[in-house]
Amino acid sequence: MTEMRLSHVIAGFVAVLVGYAGSVAIIYQATLAAGATPAQASSWMLALGLGCGISSIYLSLRHRVPMLTAWSTPGAALLVVALPGVPLEQAIGAFVGCGLLLLLTGLTGWFEKLNDWIPDALANAMLAGVLFRFGVEAFGSLQVDMVFAGTMIAVYVLARSFAARFAVPLLLIYGLGFAVMTGAFDLPAWQGAGIAMPVFIMPVFDVSVLISVGIPLYLVTMSSQNMAGVAVLRGAGYRAHVSSALNVTGFLTTVLAPFGGFAFNLAAITAAICANEEAGADPKTRYWAPVFSGLMYIVLGIFGAAVIGLFLAAPKVFVAVLAGLALLPTIAASLSASLATPAHREAALITFLTTVSGISFFGIAAPVWGLLFGAVAYGLTTLRR
Repeated sequence: MTEMRLSHVIAGFVAVLVGYAGSVAIIYQATLAAGATPAQASSWMLALGLGCGISSIYLSLRHRVPMLTAWSTPGAALLVVALPGVPLEQAIGAFVGCGLLLLLTGLTGWFEKLNDWIPDALANAMLAGVLFRFGVEAFGSLQVDMVFAGTMIAVYVLARSFAARFAVPLLLIYGLGFAVMTGAFDLPAWQGAGIAMPVFIMPVFDVSVLISVGIPLYLVTMSSQNMAGVAVLRGAGYRAHVSSALNVTGFLTTVLAPFGGFAFNLAAITAAICANEEAGADPKTRYWAPVFSGLMYIVLGIFGAAVIGLFLAAPKVFVAVLAGLALLPTIAASLSASLATPAHREAALITFLTTVSGISFFGIAAPVWGLLFGAVAYGLTTLRR
């Protein structure tokens, strides 16, 4: 511990703050889509905090590399779209299935071959389609409460211009402050929330739910989270230890899924906070930053009931705008990457529009159909060329 510096503590704290501020609203919406009770929703936050904390601490100390992990935020967004109407026990079964796929990927070395199976253009188009509704709802909230939603959007735009890294935390602070000052925030209800307790739900495995929820959750987690996480580490000059990371996150997803831990992966944006020069002058000691982040994740997970209570007490406009604006950079990056190659643009657009449409046939949700339709168009275009 003598190597830990104040810069490591600050970087670790900022990484967790950004992670929570940018995704808890989406996770809360996912628990609502799953039909979870407040106690079960608190268990989700406990499982997610423990999973991120344990994996970040273990991987960083084992490899002496700043390997910060996170829950799958795009995965949570996918769940908001895919879970309505799905029994909670079957949803948990899909989470377990995703965890087993992640673990199998690590054990077999499939990760490096994933790009050969799913074209980047289609994976990004599917992700953009899943996240699209969150951006629409954020700006649609102007119709509900123009002052609240409008000032939140203004704060976000200004923060992105002058303090991009802190844009989402500042938006969270402003939104909560505005809600409290105007009486829109049910403060007594939040103060009544206590420590989270684990709630076990026996998984039920249904083939259609595994196909509609489990596989897309796995694909989104791999394509939008793990690939980006590896790129961040390599860009900072570190070896990513891909198989080790997948083994640990896949195992923890499988074990914690019955408690609500739907998917764990390498962090990307928050990992960059722990891996750059601001986290410490010596690259060899920066792994202490995610170790501190891991400790924070565990503590915040234990108080998951208070975190969920915060969003139960907050007005819906606040949750919708926060979730949508926090995802804007991901939506922009996914759309840009999906349409970057002219030859694959039409196939990517088919994937995107099918996913946005929300269609469902034979119990299989729109993201899977988007990939299938886009893959057909992609294959025909490639064959013609």
